[in-house]
Amino acid sequence: MCELLGINSSAPVNSTPYLTEFFSHSVRHPHGWGIMREISGRRVVFKESVSAKESGVLEDIIKGTEPQTDLLAHIRLATVGGMKNENSHPFTAADLSGRVWTFIHNGTIYSGTALMNYIACQKGDTDSERVFLYLMDEVNSAIKKDGELSERRRFEIVDRLVCTLSPRNKLNLMIFDGEVLYVHKNMKNTLSFKKLDNGYVFSTVPLDDGVWQELPLAQLTAYKGGKLIYEGTRHGGVFVPTLEYISAMAAMNI
Repeated sequence: MCELLGINSSAPVNSTPYLTEFFSHSVRHPHGWGIMREISGRRVVFKESVSAKESGVLEDIIKGTEPQTDLLAHIRLATVGGMKNENSHPFTAADLSGRVWTFIHNGTIYSGTALMNYIACQKGDTDSERVFLYLMDEVNSAIKKDGELSERRRFEIVDRLVCTLSPRNKLNLMIFDGEVLYVHKNMKNTLSFKKLDNGYVFSTVPLDDGVWQELPLAQLTAYKGGKLIYEGTRHGGVFVPTLEYISAMAAMNI
């Protein structure tokens, strides 16, 4: 179980209040944190395998984060994989065309034989990283076949991925490809959004007293410049917690 935060807007958003509240939840999610933000026109990822509460640099990062049009943040409660930097989110990589993808995930993968192929080559040992490596392989395979991918083609690849992996798995995620933010949840009441004047804030739980709405369930949505641009397949892969899952979460005081 983790928490996710995302911002997509046509005009820079003051993210400090959202980041401050979001990272305060690290008391319940103490096994790592990370952030993707823009600095001087360049996207930068910083992450640590310590609790955000105990970080010696996070406070300065929050204070130094200028208003952002696109931002991702993550706090981790380890269910698969130990506490090390390679297991902290976001995960990021460039595809064969040079496009940089950034990925955060909240959930656990219980099935999906295709992901097992990545155990030997991943840097850490989380199921989340395996999902990201699978995504990058799908993107790169399409580039080898078709050349540089259109915006719509990239969306179709991500949509196919969530439809393929959602059954029997908890697959709440956010992906940013440098232009488009993809957002998906497949468990009820686990990801909300707040409409801003020029865009959206997405969070696992509401971060202030504003009006927050539930994200569509089991359907990928994509945003660019603060606007909803694509809605994906309404699939049936809704994750319903088992008694074992509920007991495990209760044992971790979630």
